[in-house]
Amino acid sequence: MEDEPLSRKAEEGSSSKQSQRQQERQGKLPRRRKEVKRSLRRPDCPEHLSGGSAHWLPEHSGSEASASVEDTAESCPKRWDRCRRGHFLHGPYPATHFGPKACVLPNPTSVMHIQDPASQRLTWSKPPLNVLVIRKIRDETLLEPFKELCRFLVEEKHLMVYVEKKVVDDGSLMRDDSFSAICNQLCTFREGFDDISDRIDLIICLGGDGTLLYASSLFQGSVPPVMAFHLGSLGFLTPFKFESFRTEVDKVFEGNAAIILRSRLKVKVVKGMVQRNEQLLSTQENGILPHNHINNEAGKITLQLQVLNEVVVDRGPSSYLSNVDLYLDGRLITSVQGDGVIVSTPTGSTAYAAAAGASMIHPNVPAIMVTPICPHSLSFRPIVVPAGVELMITLSPDARNTAWVSFDGRKRQEIQHGDSIKITTSCFPVPSICCHDLVYDWFDSLAQCLHWNVRKKQTRLTDASDSSETEN
Repeated sequence: MEDEPLSRKAEEGSSSKQSQRQQERQGKLPRRRKEVKRSLRRPDCPEHLSGGSAHWLPEHSGSEASASVEDTAESCPKRWDRCRRGHFLHGPYPATHFGPKACVLPNPTSVMHIQDPASQRLTWSKPPLNVLVIRKIRDETLLEPFKELCRFLVEEKHLMVYVEKKVVDDGSLMRDDSFSAICNQLCTFREGFDDISDRIDLIICLGGDGTLLYASSLFQGSVPPVMAFHLGSLGFLTPFKFESFRTEVDKVFEGNAAIILRSRLKVKVVKGMVQRNEQLLSTQENGILPHNHINNEAGKITLQLQVLNEVVVDRGPSSYLSNVDLYLDGRLITSVQGDGVIVSTPTGSTAYAAAAGASMIHPNVPAIMVTPICPHSLSFRPIVVPAGVELMITLSPDARNTAWVSFDGRKRQEIQHGDSIKITTSCFPVPSICCHDLVYDWFDSLAQCLHWNVRKKQTRLTDASDSSETEN
């Protein structure tokens, strides 16, 4: 008997809640907003790290913010001063509601994520055991640094060292009897024959920028962290000095080193995808490629690569202008008439693209740069497009000759009528280890390698009267 009133109250409560929800849907009552509690997380505090992902401090207001900050400062006092930043290099998380009624359409398949570059720190889930050493070939000055590094990694660090077979087969290296014991412990591989992508924990490069580009080409999927020593000519991508390699390598093995994620381009070369039919080409509406323009039976992918610097399409040995069409997400953007076009990453913006007149972009900026090479137009300027778009380059139907394409200066091949090159941002960046941090290293490379903004300084005026006469 005592349970009946309780059951009646429960039924009345549930019915009242249902009626209230129904009135809210009909607009008779204002909707109730759910309260969401935000947790305060710090990127460098171990208790706030889960699954290898870093979190940063969200914005709070009022007393709640001060209380949360004090609690976090007490929970990790040793790390709090080092964790705290006065500002973020990237902007704040953008608002998704605009005015009282407008908002961004929610899309569960894509999540907007903006991360402070200062929180990009290298850590190891397990101690690294296998190290790949890439040495610049045909340079005898690198033999002694290479042997010294291998001795350090094998004898002192007790690591498994992988090198290319052609490096070990070097005659000057084989004649060194003192290095034969170390040489017998090295693991060798051959490019294009042996797959070592799932064995390497760390890559160490000895050479210039081309050495790092070559190391990137060996890993078409996930890339291990790369530590590059400046032993080449330019060294824009190699921030470490070899004189202190023992100290620098020890710091990397300890973890917490700054890294910069250099985005790569995912490139596909498709043979015979587009039909050569001028009538179909003339039926394009608003620059959109019609479905009947695609040959579904063709479209064989002959090459798929991950590119770190740039994809270059040029006129090759022909004396005619290169005439290619540029599509963005299936829509015709423009036709490039000139010596060619460069599609580069932010890392590649300081390479061939910079020589062609493009702007230099920091590697942390998510973007793709399109730069014409000697265009026969006074108004064709380089452009920057979002990183998520897909670019497609094909020969124009009016092109008088074929075109040639290369990927980071390698695998050069001819592009015929009907072929296409599809380019988008890859999801496998190159984690390049910084010597200091990702801001200082980049500007230091601009100043030291490219002599950016080098000018004789203006002298100050010594007499005040000269200044007044000049102004008059």
